[in-house]
Amino acid sequence: MSIHAGHRKRLKERFLREGIDHFEEHQILEMLLFYGIPRKDTNEIAHRLIREFQDLAGVLDAKMEDLRKVEGVGENAAMLLALLAPLSRRYQSCKFKGKHQLNSSQKAGEYAVHLFTDLHYECFYLICLNNQNQVRHAAKTFQGTINEAAVYPRLVVETALKYQASSVILAHNHPGGSIKPSQGDIQVTKRIKEALGAIDIKVVDHIIVGDNRYFSFAEDRLVL
Repeated sequence: MSIHAGHRKRLKERFLREGIDHFEEHQILEMLLFYGIPRKDTNEIAHRLIREFQDLAGVLDAKMEDLRKVEGVGENAAMLLALLAPLSRRYQSCKFKGKHQLNSSQKAGEYAVHLFTDLHYECFYLICLNNQNQVRHAAKTFQGTINEAAVYPRLVVETALKYQASSVILAHNHPGGSIKPSQGDIQVTKRIKEALGAIDIKVVDHIIVGDNRYFSFAEDRLVL
């Protein structure tokens, strides 16, 4: 057995004993890379990734082409790392789907905070609910800076109809951390409310997420 194989075995055994909470960030990356780089020492590669992207979140949010620029990271490893952040968000979405009623602003806010976990660019979700306020689907509808000009009511309507929504919750994030709604956020909400109201689908809330906190339009009695 090579020295690398022995180290891998010890790290895996530690994970099985202790879980991941006490691992350093580079050790988490090192172990992940076992499955994308089968026959190399991944410790130094993990350290290079941390140096390049600042921390674990930065690595997992990096684009695949940027990951591949790091020495030792091939296509398989880059694809594995690039998959993890969207996989985590999909997991959170599936965890709530059809199981939890988003029948309060608090529940909607907590769901939205999970939806935007480790997401460092601005995007907009249409959370489609059934008539028991259970999540049918959380659809990413827009990406990039959200403003009135970027909203296409037809796309919102098509998405709500596609997932047979009885009502919807709007959700978007402010990566800078502020959760105060802008005038643009208010105008966007009005436009979407009008578009969906024409087909008898109610907008029950608009959640803004920033720095693991949320603002609820419904709680603040804003527009809705």
